[in-house]
Amino acid sequence: MTPTKLLLLVFFFNAARGGAGDLPGEWELLVPDAGIASMHTAVTRFNTVVLLDRTHIGPSRKLLPTNRCLANPTRKDCTAHSVLLNLQTNDIRPLTILTDTWCSSGQFLPDGSLIQTGGDLDGLKKIRKFTPCETTALCDWEELQDTELYQGRWYATNQILPDGAVIIIGGRSANSVEYYPPKKEINGAVNFAFLSEVKDGQMDNLYPYVHLLPSGELFIFANNKAVLYDYNTNSVTRNYPILEGGPRNYPSAGSSVMLALTGDYSSATVVICGGAEYGAYLQRMTDSPARGSCGRIEATRPDAVWEMENMPFGRIMGDMVILPTGDVLVVNGAQGGTQGFEMASAPCLFPLLYRPDQPVGLRFMTLNPGSIPRMYHSTANLLPDGRVLIAGSNPHYFYKFNAEFPTELRIEAFSPEYLSADKGNIRPVLVELPERVGYGEVFEAAMTVELPVVGVVEVNFASAPFATHSFSQGQRLVKLFVETPAVDSDRRYRIKCTAPPNGRVAPPGYYMVFAVNLGVPSVARWVQLVG
Repeated sequence: MTPTKLLLLVFFFNAARGGAGDLPGEWELLVPDAGIASMHTAVTRFNTVVLLDRTHIGPSRKLLPTNRCLANPTRKDCTAHSVLLNLQTNDIRPLTILTDTWCSSGQFLPDGSLIQTGGDLDGLKKIRKFTPCETTALCDWEELQDTELYQGRWYATNQILPDGAVIIIGGRSANSVEYYPPKKEINGAVNFAFLSEVKDGQMDNLYPYVHLLPSGELFIFANNKAVLYDYNTNSVTRNYPILEGGPRNYPSAGSSVMLALTGDYSSATVVICGGAEYGAYLQRMTDSPARGSCGRIEATRPDAVWEMENMPFGRIMGDMVILPTGDVLVVNGAQGGTQGFEMASAPCLFPLLYRPDQPVGLRFMTLNPGSIPRMYHSTANLLPDGRVLIAGSNPHYFYKFNAEFPTELRIEAFSPEYLSADKGNIRPVLVELPERVGYGEVFEAAMTVELPVVGVVEVNFASAPFATHSFSQGQRLVKLFVETPAVDSDRRYRIKCTAPPNGRVAPPGYYMVFAVNLGVPSVARWVQLVG
């Protein structure tokens, strides 16, 4: 019996004994059949969710509107490969995507529109735009006709910059960067030698982990190395120590997150967890044990080094979601094999809660397991109500529903323990918040809560990232400077808050704003942060 199959037997034995039911967190099935398996997922400011698959995968189970079909020289396809989920009703509406979005990238712009770049085949150099709308029947994908990528991008990473532009980094056979909108002073893509230097025999430099630091420079990690990149001068200003434990990026992917920015915002810490053994992808080693090690580095320290710790489970293809509290949810993925079609085994059904403020050895808490394997091409996104949306999983080249790990069309939500019923009397309700704030602006948030407030209430800005392939592009949480709440005559707690100081700490755009009382977040309200 292989080690991964033994792990599965242990899980099902423990679940049958009822032990897993005592663990924190709750699962909820939102949509029994979304029609598509989401490879890419993003939450919009109108509380809708854009889900994307590939167009060259064959028919999905969601029909496009009458008389609307994809133009393709080899087949007629009248099914959707992108849909819009309404979080209020859980209804699914088909969207029309024209070119192939397989392993593409994305990011929200300051105006709240989603820019989506690259892919495979006819989508390799394409740029697409989705402008969300309050009346969901009106918005759909737009294929930009006057702008294309300078270089084809397949497995690239996007990151919004302090000025609102988006940098597009890497991709298969694309060791360069470029920008959207294109910069007038730059003619074409700009060579980025670091990506070619870290490429190994099975790539491992794809979907690089990119984090915008408060200094304005980019922390970029690929394979097992990281650099500090000044995109203004196209120069590497710093090389970080190697992260031990083998490759961490696609196709050996773990996941990465930058922890919450707080205090005076001068410090930023990056965490990278999991990954596959080198060679698993080349040799199709579906049972090779996934790595359980994590590296943590304070990237802004001059003498930064990796601090190592271990997760309770080895994991590849996991997703790391920063919660409104600053804790991190690790979910989805497998305990054996590597990324790729039918190249992983032993789904990791147990989520983990990573608590950054705890000492090494006490940071990980095992949570209530799910029942649906979420393998290759699954996603996880923070929702405005504090839940985490879980979608996708299709470890097959086409849709396949009769396999050991079938194509997954169900959409779930995971509720962390802070949403449990016994915390309802300390859960705040945001009742007043400006719709727009400027950098450094002092503004007021008003909230109500059942029990009296004790101590400081946090007010935190959470971005809406583009989640794909075990990494959420553009993900960040910024904890604001706040004053102690004051109670007014209407028994509302009024909190003076100071907005992020600049675009290096929080790029312009729409954020979910949460009030957090004793570790319990409110339902977020959307605020546009402007320069």
